Amino acid sequence: MASDSAYTAKEIQVLTGLDGVRKRPGMYIGDTAKRGLHHLVYEIVDNSIDEALTGNCKNISVELRKDGSVRVIDDGRGIPVDMHPSGKSGLELVASSLHAGGKFDKNAYKVSGGLHGVGMGVVNGLSEWMDIEVHRDGKAFKIGYARGKLREPFRSIGPANDRGTIVTFKPDGMIFPSVEFDYDYLRERIMELAFLNKGLRMVLVDERTDKKEEFRYEGGIVEFVKHINEARNKLHEPFYLNKKTDSIEVEIALQYTDGYTDSIYSFVNDIKTIEGGTHVVGFRTALTRVVNDYAKSSKYIKEDQKITGDDAIEGLTAIISAKVQEPQFEGQTKTKLGNSEVRGAVDSITYDALKSYFEEHPQIAKPIFFKIHNSMEAREAAQKAKDLIRRKNVFESSVLPGKLADCSEEDPAKCEIYFVEGDSAGGSSKGARDRRFQAILPLRGKILNVEKAPIHKIIESDAIRNIVLSLGAGFKEDFDPAKLRYHKIIIMTDADVDGSHIRTLILTLFYRYFKSLIEKGYLYIAQPPLYRIQKGKSVQYAYSDAQLADVLKAVGGEAGIQRYKGLGEMNPGQLWETTMDPETRTLKKVTIEDALLADELFTLLMGDLVEPRRAFIEKHGASVRNLDI
Repeated sequence: MASDSAYTAKEIQVLTGLDGVRKRPGMYIGDTAKRGLHHLVYEIVDNSIDEALTGNCKNISVELRKDGSVRVIDDGRGIPVDMHPSGKSGLELVASSLHAGGKFDKNAYKVSGGLHGVGMGVVNGLSEWMDIEVHRDGKAFKIGYARGKLREPFRSIGPANDRGTIVTFKPDGMIFPSVEFDYDYLRERIMELAFLNKGLRMVLVDERTDKKEEFRYEGGIVEFVKHINEARNKLHEPFYLNKKTDSIEVEIALQYTDGYTDSIYSFVNDIKTIEGGTHVVGFRTALTRVVNDYAKSSKYIKEDQKITGDDAIEGLTAIISAKVQEPQFEGQTKTKLGNSEVRGAVDSITYDALKSYFEEHPQIAKPIFFKIHNSMEAREAAQKAKDLIRRKNVFESSVLPGKLADCSEEDPAKCEIYFVEGDSAGGSSKGARDRRFQAILPLRGKILNVEKAPIHKIIESDAIRNIVLSLGAGFKEDFDPAKLRYHKIIIMTDADVDGSHIRTLILTLFYRYFKSLIEKGYLYIAQPPLYRIQKGKSVQYAYSDAQLADVLKAVGGEAGIQRYKGLGEMNPGQLWETTMDPETRTLKKVTIEDALLADELFTLLMGDLVEPRRAFIEKHGASVRNLDI
């Protein structure tokens, strides 16, 4: 143990330039995993988007290059290259300094997504190399860096017939475990930005696969709503409003469907606010108020009845986009808006516009309010069912399902529960498990598809009730993650079509009603083997046809092969060794890399409309591998 005297001034480190970014990258980009890696691209693209918000940029291109680098090109005004009072060019300051930029006052940018002045500097510090080229005032300028240090000094490289900024960078493999960019992951954000900026042309190019897509939407967020609802039954054409005040611009598009889940996405200055904020609160308050006022004046509900916020948004798809001059976000990751004045502005604007819309379009209002009335009645029925459940103590965490084989460990961080398909597999897994920390809940048959079911039907489902009881954290408004009994929730189903369907139904339940558990990283999928290969006394397992071929090639000659049709065919020892032993098993963590994409896929695959699902299968069927897994 070091003495107090060992701590002297020489132990104090002063990190200069971008050294601090490289030392603590998580402070600036969240993490160094997949999300953080792709966040580098978003930081540069956001700078180009800020130019588009000022009306100075019409085209943005993102290129994934064969050497692992990314190039972002825009036709904005170009980063200033004149000399700053510090003695450096504006370009060098922006590229190599933190908290340097043109967005701290409102002369250059009225609204912007980048407010902290760290975007380009952070990307520079976390890149193996970065080159920046600026075309401005008829001239081209360039500067180059390596791991945040100047590599090629700022200089003029000749005339330029166009204008804009070209940023090329390669993420540093010393910082990121993987530096391979995911085209589809980036595609969703690029498409999203094109929706949010009406008429902006965005191009995504993947030189690795010769793939290129262009996104441009003259209808803006109205087309965004139509895109999300492509596989849903719509009740009306999208409603749209766009209004500016002195300090805020509010743009909203919404459309009701006959579904039971809502899809509300919010943005501030084109930054996705995944945790919502005051703009979303203002919207929901106004929506609830206007539907109650209109429903009572039109006699859709009785005077003593009240539509809740959840009633009003059931089946609703909405995009809320606010442009705010001085947005106050919670943290550098900008996931929640905090400006109190925005709530009142969005509330007032939304209320007035929706009130007029319903009054002027009674033929549209009627099916919407029929839908909302049904939602209200379903909620009341669900409440009665929950009251009955509570009276019977069924939702109390101390009352566990009879089929649950619980574990003895009480620390949730050390506990895991397996949701297992059927009694046969349940018997094998109960025999295989380590009773200290592994619990087993057998599920008989296929659980209810919550994508197509109203809330009172969900609550009345025995299988879902058993899942809720086992988790011990409650449901819907009573849900409390702090009461969760297991921090590893593992779906273990057979490696066949029925098993895949059951797994998808459970995933749909968690995505729609326990999304926070997925976001916390608590949900997993077990990977049971497909084959058991024995030659002599040697036994190996294969989890795919390709792995089977590799094993057979390695062992050589004749070998006995057993194809597992279900978990119940394994004896407890085999199931433990292959699928349940933490030392040897393979688990796939379920993540939500893009909520919008997940929302679309669950609606498409589990919803009512057949034609969009058929089109999806026809488009992607040829690329499916291991169809029976």
